[in-house]
Amino acid sequence: MLITILFILGYAAIVFEHSIKINKTASALLTGVLCWVIYIIGSTDAALVSEQLYHHFGQISGILFFLLAAMTIVELIDAHDGFDVITSKIRTKRNHARVEP
Repeated sequence: MLITILFILGYAAIVFEHSIKINKTASALLTGVLCWVIYIIGSTDAALVSEQLYHHFGQISGILFFLLAAMTIVELIDAHDGFDVITSKIRTKRNHARVEP
């Protein structure tokens, strides 16, 4: 029950980021860490918790490595004006003018 309440509070902190002046990344990381800490403290099976942590961190790191590689490719294409080919072909229906950023 405590983890659920903490998750809801963390989610609310993300939603009201501008009002409370706390970065949503910081709120999300803190919420995640506190939820895991409460789960670990309340658990009686250390081996199971260790296995679950290993599994979830593996999934998260896989997603992060994929995003890092994808963002690197996009930045390289953008640095060499690779998207100009696409953006130069974008036209409006009204005046067929080139769309400038």
